[in-house]
Order: sequence, then C-alpha cells, then structure tokens
Amino acid sequence: MTIINISALGVTLSDTLFSDLNLTISKADRIGLVAANGRGKTTLLGCLAGLFEQTTGEITRARGLRVGYVKQDVPDDALAMTLYDWVLAALSTEQAEYENWRVDVVLNDLKVPYELQHKPLNQLSGGWQRTAMLAAVWITEPDVLLLDEPTNHLDLHRIGLLEEWLAALPCDVPVVIISHDRAFLDATTNRTLFLRPERSRVFQLPFTAARIALDEADAADERRFANDLNKAQQLRKQAAKLKNVGVNSGSDLLLTKTKQLTERAAKLEAAAKPAHQEQSAGDIRLVNSGTHAKALITLADVPVETPDGQLLYKTGQKWISQGDRIVLLGANGAGKTQLIKMIQRALTGADDIVRCAPSIVPAYSDQHLSQLADTDTPMSMVTGQFDIGDQRARGVLAGAGVTIQMQDTKIGALSGGQKARLAMLVMRLKNPNFYLLDEPTNHLDIEGQEALEDELITHSASCLLVSHDRSFLRHVGNRFWWINGKKLEEVDSPEPFLSGEMGAT
Repeated sequence: MTIINISALGVTLSDTLFSDLNLTISKADRIGLVAANGRGKTTLLGCLAGLFEQTTGEITRARGLRVGYVKQDVPDDALAMTLYDWVLAALSTEQAEYENWRVDVVLNDLKVPYELQHKPLNQLSGGWQRTAMLAAVWITEPDVLLLDEPTNHLDLHRIGLLEEWLAALPCDVPVVIISHDRAFLDATTNRTLFLRPERSRVFQLPFTAARIALDEADAADERRFANDLNKAQQLRKQAAKLKNVGVNSGSDLLLTKTKQLTERAAKLEAAAKPAHQEQSAGDIRLVNSGTHAKALITLADVPVETPDGQLLYKTGQKWISQGDRIVLLGANGAGKTQLIKMIQRALTGADDIVRCAPSIVPAYSDQHLSQLADTDTPMSMVTGQFDIGDQRARGVLAGAGVTIQMQDTKIGALSGGQKARLAMLVMRLKNPNFYLLDEPTNHLDIEGQEALEDELITHSASCLLVSHDRSFLRHVGNRFWWINGKKLEEVDSPEPFLSGEMGAT
C-alpha cells in the first residue's frame, strides 16, 4: 500500500539539488537515501516531513499520515532537559499525565541505561543525544520514519543495537534512511534511492547491490549516448554528400532529402542524454613523503590511562612501521582515543613516553576536527599555515570541495562534511609520512570515504586509525590492534571483535 507518492519533485536553491523525482513509499519499504554532501538529501526529508517547500512537483500523503522525522541535531532549547523529560515532552499533555509509562517502554526498547535517563542532554555524548531524539519521535507512533544520519556519533555496539531495533519495527512502518555507513545501509534497507540533479535512480536492492546496478545503468547510458551521437554524425555525413550532389546536379529532391537528414541528426543530438557524471565534492589526496626509518613509532609496554590517571591497559611491545595501516579496535571507553592522543603528544614533543622516529612528518585529525578553528576562514587557514599564494590556495580549496563562495566563510558555519574535507586537505598540504586518524569518516559522504580509502591504500600511507565504520576499517586496515581487557593485542582480522561487539549487551 502506497502511503506517500512523489511526482516530478524538484528543489532548486542556488543550484538544482534534484529534479523530476518520482518515488512511491509503501509499507514495508526500507529506503536508503544516498548522495554526496550538500546534494539535497536532508532537503528531501524536509519536503517529505512538510517542513520544506519543493520548487516543482507534488507530494501526496495518505490521509492523516503521521511523519516521524529524526533530525541530525538536538535543538538548543532541549539541551538543559533530561533525556527522560525530552522524550516525555513529545507526548501530549494528557498522554504525559496518564501514559508516561510509554517513555519507559521506548527507552527500554532502545536499551538506554537508567542512570543516563535522568541526566541533562548537554551532559550526554552525541550518540546518546541521537538516541534521545529517536525515542522522542518513535513515542509519537509515526506511520513513517525518516532518519537523517542515525549512526553519527554511535559506537559499533550502539550501531548494532540500532540495526536490531530497526529490524524489529512493525513491517507496516516504512523507513527512509540517510546514511554514509555502507554496512549499516546493507543491514537495514531493501531499496536504494541515488539522489541526483537529474535522473535520480531507484533500485529494489540494498546499497552494495544497488551500487553495482547503478554503475551498470550509468555504463549503459554512456554507451547509448555515444551510439546516438555516432548515428547523428553519420546522418550529417550523408547529408553533406547529398548536398554536394544536389547542388551540382540542381536536384531539388536531393536538397530536400539533405534537409531531412540534417533535421534527423539535430533531433538525435537534442534527445541524446549524456551519462551522469558525479560532480565530485572534492578529491582527497593523501601523500606519503617517505622516511628511511624502519620503526616509525615504538611502544614499550606503555600504560594508557584515563585523564584522571586510572590505568586502562598496557600496550605491550608494539611497533608501527612504514606501510602499516593499523586499525585500533575496542569497546566505547576502552581507551582508543587516549592512545591516539598519547602518540600525538609524543609527536609534538609534549611527551616522551612513546618513541618516535626523528624523520616522522605527522598529520593528525580527531573526531571533533578540533584542529580547525571555527573563527578562521578556509582561505585564511590555508594561506596562514602554508607557503602558497592566494590563487593556489583557492584552487586547492575548490579541489577539496570548498567552493569559492565558502572559502571566505567562517569555518564554524561550514557543514560537517565540508569541515571533514577541509581537515583532509590541511593534512595533505603538510606532506606527511604518518597519519593519526580518529574517526576520519565522520561526516564524510560515501564518495569521500571511498576516495580516502583509495588514497590510503594506493600511496601505502602509514597510519594508526580509529573508526566505527565497518566497511572503511575492513577495506583500509592491514594490521589490527584490539584493546581486550587490560591488554592491547594484535589480531589477524577485525571480525572476531566485530562479531563480539555486535553481540554485546
């Protein structure tokens, strides 16, 4: 049964985000919505929720349809409220008085620990804030659920629980999901919409299979376009020959035929549609300046502690050598970021507990992108840190997906995806030979993730990284360190950790 019908929908702001979009949303649909950053995904969800007015086309909703829309960010006025009160406030006054038990049911289903339920949202992690937003929407019993980046800030365990929760939803409640987490999309969707400025495509498949089908469809479009242009070219050649013969012989019939062939060629050319070419949101090119050192980093049974001095684990004897792409695995709070920060301090000379080769040229990015100053502009940051002229700076910024209009905007006003690409650019310009990456794919779209994967592998970049993106860590890692209890163990594969993490309670 169709509950939402989208017909010839289009939105144009400064550019066309999407156009002539036709889509039906029916019960049992689990739709993955995929596009590069800034290409209209959130705008489309806003249109479906009735919060944004489309430029063209129509959206027809079933009578009385209740749309549940889980946005990316908690409203500022909610941050002082406790998680429990925020969810309770989503109910009507009468429901809140007589049916407040429903809050307990929803929070239990989402496995929110009791000790967190009565803490203010501003004291909770981004992951728990997102869980609170989901609970506040689900308690209203929507007929359709719209999720905008639901896995942002969630660790692997919480992502697994979210997958289980979505799988247990009533089949008659369709879900539309924006996500850049490929493994999550594969686990939770049965249809995929690739949103484009023109000719968006829908496949009755989860992401990975749909991506293969999309590539095949684009290749067919490319062949069709080339064939149409070739036919038009042949018609024009025939017309030119007939014209010469007609002029020389004075034959009006041949000249008429020439005109007909030319008109057919023109119609073919006008109707020929080039295959979609993804306008890259910016290339990420990481380089490796090289070093002669065998061991870049040496950990001699280093203790890793919490900020207040409590021992989390010891590293044992560990080395990071050239070409190592080490993925650091561990439960949330196990101390992954603490080890990254410890090595970063050693690389900057602020700590000597970790031994670093003198020839290391490091580059560091943390999950909050704190290396970017919100008060700077991309232009002032690049020209201030690197010896490149204004014209070159604008060129490299544009190549990183920061448009001319955004280059003089405060970094704090940029989107998460734009900040992530800017951070990658700043690292690249340092020409490093060792990368410390804490959640580098946060906010990066799928295109950006794949570009980062390709660059790390192609250039044999040496790195130590933390990621909750299963596809990313599986593709990139060639060594794996697992924080298992009080020890840091090297394992052959991430799969035992991933399966154990997913099964954790």
